[in-house]
Amino acid sequence: QFRKQMDDALVGTHDDYFLVRWLRARKWNMDAAEKMLRASLKTRAMWNVDNIEKWDPPKALQEYLPYGLLGYDNEGSPVLVCPFYNFDMWGMMHCVTRFEFQKYLVLLLERFMKVAYDQSLKHGWRARQLVVFFDMQDVNLKQYAWRPAAECVISTVKQYEANFPELLKMCYIINAPKLFSVAFNIVKKFLDENTTSKIVIYKTGVDRWQQQLFSHVDRKGFPKAWGGELVDKLGDPQCKSLMIWGGKLPEELYIDQSNQQSDKDFTDAQVPKGEKLKLHFKVAQDEQKILSWEFRTIDYDIKFGIYSVDELSGEKRSEVPLGTVYSNEMDEIGYISTRPNTIYTVVFDNSASYLRSKKIRYWVELISEEEEGITELTNQMDHTQIAEKE
Repeated sequence: QFRKQMDDALVGTHDDYFLVRWLRARKWNMDAAEKMLRASLKTRAMWNVDNIEKWDPPKALQEYLPYGLLGYDNEGSPVLVCPFYNFDMWGMMHCVTRFEFQKYLVLLLERFMKVAYDQSLKHGWRARQLVVFFDMQDVNLKQYAWRPAAECVISTVKQYEANFPELLKMCYIINAPKLFSVAFNIVKKFLDENTTSKIVIYKTGVDRWQQQLFSHVDRKGFPKAWGGELVDKLGDPQCKSLMIWGGKLPEELYIDQSNQQSDKDFTDAQVPKGEKLKLHFKVAQDEQKILSWEFRTIDYDIKFGIYSVDELSGEKRSEVPLGTVYSNEMDEIGYISTRPNTIYTVVFDNSASYLRSKKIRYWVELISEEEEGITELTNQMDHTQIAEKE
C-alpha cells in the first residue's frame, strides 16, 4: 500500500526494505512516512547524491576525519570504528565549511550503505544496518563549546535523522568523559527515540561494553586495541593503516573564509542599530527555484531568518526561524527549496541592538535546482512551520 502511495517517486533501487525504513521511522503512519520520504528524496536531489562520487572533497576531510570499516557482526552488518579522540573539530571548521563537512558525511554514509547492501545479498536484510563504535578517551569537549562547532553537530544530527532512518543497528560509545552526558542530553533532543534506544554509553574505565559488543561482533575482525584480535600488517593493535586515523589538522590547510575567492556577486551593507534589512524574492507560478544565501558579518553576530507569504491564500510561513547566527566567526551558507506563487522575505535583524550598527557582506539569490554549484550547498532541513498572520 505504501509503495502504491509513493509510486510516482520511486526507482528500481527502492525495494521493500527501503520503504520499511521510512514506515518504521514514523511508527507505521503512512502519511507521515510519505511526507518524510518525499522531503528526503528532494534533499537527495539537491545534494546530487547520484553523482556525489564525482565530487572531490577537501583534503582535510579525506585525510583527517577518523573512521574505519573493520569487520562485521554475526548478521553481516558492517562495523564502523571511530577513534573520536583523534577528531580535531576546531581545526576542521577552519579548513572546510560546515556544508562541505555535512556533504562529506553524506558521501561516507552512501558508501557504508552500499557495503551493507552487498552484505545483505549474502546474509539477508539484517545486514543493511551499521554497528558503530566510538572511543571518546580523553576527547576535548571544550571545542564543542565553540558556537560554529556546536551548530555543526546539531544540524548534522538533524540531517541524519531526516535522511538516513533505521540505518543504525547499534552504537557503542566508550570512555565517555564526565561532561559527555551533558552534551548528549542536548543532542538527543534531535534524535528519534528509536535511535537513542540503540545507543549505549560507557564512562571511562568501564569495560562492560566488551561483553555486549562481542556477543554479536566477531573479535577476529575487530582491532586488538579494543579487545578484538585484529592487528594490521605492521602489527599495530589500533590498525591505523586500515583506517583514517585523524589527528590535529596542520594550519597550512586552514582557509580564511572571510576572504575566499568567489564568483558570487556580493553586496556590502550596514544594518543600522535598531533596524532590519529585508530582501524580497518572488517565485512565479511555473518556476522551480531554490533560495540560496551566503553571508558574513564583521565583528558581531546578527539575527537571521526567512518567511514566506503565499500570494493566493495569504498564508504566512516561517521558513527559517529568526535566530542569532554567529556569522562573524564563520560564513553562514544555506538554501531552501521554494514554492510557486510565493514571496520570500530574507531578514537581517539588528532591532535588538541599541548601541551599534552591523556591517554585513551578503549574497542571496533565487537559482534553479540545476544551476552549477548548487550541489556544494547542504543545509539543515527544518520543518516549515505555519506562522500566525500579521
